[in-house]
Amino acid sequence: GRDSIVLIVLCDTSRLQDGRKKGEILLYYVMQVASGMEDKVEEQIEVMVEKGIYQQCFHPIRHVKKKIRGEWKELREKLLPGYVFIISENVGELYQKLKSVTVFTKMLGKDGDEFIPLAEHEVQWLEEITGLESDGEDGNIGNSRNITSIKSDKNGNKKGNSKNMEVQISRVSVSEDDKITILSGPLKNMEGCIKKIDLHRRIAKVEVNFMNRKTVIHLGI
Repeated sequence: GRDSIVLIVLCDTSRLQDGRKKGEILLYYVMQVASGMEDKVEEQIEVMVEKGIYQQCFHPIRHVKKKIRGEWKELREKLLPGYVFIISENVGELYQKLKSVTVFTKMLGKDGDEFIPLAEHEVQWLEEITGLESDGEDGNIGNSRNITSIKSDKNGNKKGNSKNMEVQISRVSVSEDDKITILSGPLKNMEGCIKKIDLHRRIAKVEVNFMNRKTVIHLGI
């Protein structure tokens, strides 16, 4: 069968790299795709949808550490597998063009002729953990704008995605009585959402309300 795509609106009021002032609104639409198909969907959109209709297309990335052959290495993984974000100011024209994308089936979140945005706290959460609301000076979140999402083209060459939604690794400390303290990073001030910290795997399991449902995500420590 064909993979379904869900489009939901996010409002971003952060300052943009192209010089837009804070307070100006961009609309983020979220497409739900088959897990593992995120890059392929982005490639199809890049080829089949004119760039003037949308600004950027990406999926959020998390940084984690994993032990490979006895050595800890920092890796990049999908933060929300199965979701691709696309920024557009013209949802009507975007919808018509997405019909030409083979994996597209339907658009959800539509109320009459309009789309209902995600709740403000959901938008704020996404911006905070990816550093879009921080300049990095306080060390709590850090600035992810200068980190470029890298993926390969058909020839294996690396290319960058200028819209950065990357969740960095949080720093923690462990006391003698095994009390864990979040020192910096996206987990700072999110202690109430942390369900479990796995020091052995260097992963924190966090439960958040995102896209109208409770979602458990794994963040690196």
